[in-house]
Amino acid sequence: MQTPAPFCQRLTVPILVFLILIDVVVCAQPEKRGVLRKSPETCPGYTLIAPFGGQKTFLIDLDGNDVHSWITDRKPSQAAYLLEDGSLLRTAKIPSQTFNIPGGPAGGIQRISWDGELLWDYEVADAHRLSHHDIEPMPNGNVLVVAWDLKTRHEAIAAGRDPAKIENDALWPETVLEIKPVGRTGGEVVWEWNLWDHLVQSFDKSKPNFGQPADHPELIDLNYVDRPIADWIHMNSIDYNPQLDQILLCGRTFDELWIIDHGTTTAEAAKHSGGRYGQGGDVLYRWGNPFAWFAGSPFDQVLFGQHDPHWIPPGLPGAGNILIFNNGSDRDQRSFSTVDELTPPQKKNGTYQRSGQGAYGPKQLTWQFKDPDSLFSQRVSGAQRLPNGNTLICSGETGHVFEVDRDGTVVWDYRNELGATPQNRQAKGGAPTSLGGVAMFRATRYAPDYAAFKARDLTPEEPTE
Repeated sequence: MQTPAPFCQRLTVPILVFLILIDVVVCAQPEKRGVLRKSPETCPGYTLIAPFGGQKTFLIDLDGNDVHSWITDRKPSQAAYLLEDGSLLRTAKIPSQTFNIPGGPAGGIQRISWDGELLWDYEVADAHRLSHHDIEPMPNGNVLVVAWDLKTRHEAIAAGRDPAKIENDALWPETVLEIKPVGRTGGEVVWEWNLWDHLVQSFDKSKPNFGQPADHPELIDLNYVDRPIADWIHMNSIDYNPQLDQILLCGRTFDELWIIDHGTTTAEAAKHSGGRYGQGGDVLYRWGNPFAWFAGSPFDQVLFGQHDPHWIPPGLPGAGNILIFNNGSDRDQRSFSTVDELTPPQKKNGTYQRSGQGAYGPKQLTWQFKDPDSLFSQRVSGAQRLPNGNTLICSGETGHVFEVDRDGTVVWDYRNELGATPQNRQAKGGAPTSLGGVAMFRATRYAPDYAAFKARDLTPEEPTE
């Protein structure tokens, strides 16, 4: 006669079945979306979001209601801005055979009136250049644009690039264009800066730009790269400071931010002297990863795949400081994100103080928000300082937008569902467990008295919940 299995073993199969059923039921529950928290400490205003899942940009109130939206004829790319006249300035995707990678590419810039009329439809998209990621509206009505600038394998090697670090016979350094809108589809390039004019390399003595990167913080090392990819810099954001006439750029693969002088002519921007600060188009300040120019070790790195570095505007708490969404990445064994605020070591004349021959400061952050258990977005994302001193944070991959006070307490919490589409990951016969298309590049809060809202109807169009 067969001996009965011990009681604990006889329970094993039923328990496993029970646990699997519980897991299926839990997974079938849809994640809560919409406004999950709103407190009296929330900064008033309306938030602009441009989800990737569709061709619609939304303006929502603090209850998560859609109070206005724009429907566009092209898929959204990344950046979106609400201008003072109530028009929407945005990037749009244009297919490119030359710059064919997922995420980032744009090629199109559009301005759409409050009522949906297409006012400007401009393209930076040809066989040699393609705009990508971010744009920046300027006080004079012009637009700053970041674009890839194609270099062939031959051109890259002639400049001193290590051939082993060239993929698909191409390299994509960056260019910054200032575009003056002309008519409905035209534009005039009134200023230009090319990273290719500001290189240093220690690989080949026979090639131009030879030197030691540590001796040239004002130049970009042509051979600093963690893998041989054409998208060598991945410049994912741009910001402009009209008081300083400086431009802030974000080199994601370098884990650095760079500041350059806009107070140059295009000719001066290609040189190493001239302009408001006397350095032409060379880098005035860099921070985040001194190992990128051998002014430190990998242990000195403090930025990890960051997005959206920008100056905090005048009139806001921390004005003049730089706010950054510091993404983190599994590759860097930093599987959490932070929002970092730093005070650059700026002199009275607008230049930046460097400590001896080492890296630029600061060594300590002015403020940081950190929540390793819940804040992690390896891509996209951003942050914004608000008038009451709070900070709006967009964890872009999941469409999570929330507001924290100076102590890090969450005072407003919103999980985007606008533009969402049900995904296939669901239990049989159950509700979708996730929503696709809720991700976004960043989110921006506009105060109730912002000029764009004057005499506008902001009655909710459609609740998000």
